[in-house]
Amino acid sequence: MRLNGKQVICLVDEEFEDLELWYPIYRAREEGAVVKLAGADKGKTYTGKYGVPAVSDLSFDEMDASAVDGLLVPGGWAPDKLRRYPKVLQLVRDMDAAGKPIGQICHAGWVLVSAKILQGRKVTSTPGIRDDMENAGAIWIDEPVVVDRNLVSSRRPPDLPPYAKAFCDALAGE
Repeated sequence: MRLNGKQVICLVDEEFEDLELWYPIYRAREEGAVVKLAGADKGKTYTGKYGVPAVSDLSFDEMDASAVDGLLVPGGWAPDKLRRYPKVLQLVRDMDAAGKPIGQICHAGWVLVSAKILQGRKVTSTPGIRDDMENAGAIWIDEPVVVDRNLVSSRRPPDLPPYAKAFCDALAGE
C-alpha cells in the first residue's frame, strides 16, 4: 500500500473514455490512494462513451491543488469540454508548478494544451492530437508511456497497464 495517505483528483465530464477513467482510478486505489472525481457539478452522474456512469465527489470550485498529491485526466471526448473551464486549467497549472504528478491519456492532452504547460515537454497522446500537442510546444513521442518530470502521458486504452503503473510510481515518488 505504497500510496496510503495520497490524495488524487480525477477530472470528469460527459463522454469520458470509460476505461481511461476507471482503470487508473482503481489502480491507484489498489495501492491505497484516495481518488475523488471532480466535475462541474458535485454529485452529478456523468456518462462515459460506452455508458459507464461516474458520480462527481467534488465540483471544480472545490478543487485545491495544495490539498492533493496527483491529478488524472481521462481521454474520450470529455477533455474537449474540460479544457473550457478556467478552474480546471488553473488546477493543471498549479499542479504542474508544484511538480505534482499529472496523468493524461489519449485526448486528455487537450487539457494540458489549453493550460499552456507543454512547451519543451516530452509527451505522447492519441496520434489524432499530435499536431495540437506539437503546436503547443511539446515534443511528441510515439510510445505507450512517456514520463517527463511530473507529466505521465499515454496514447490509448491498450497502453493502460504501463500508464497506470507509471502514474502510481510517480505518485509514490519513484
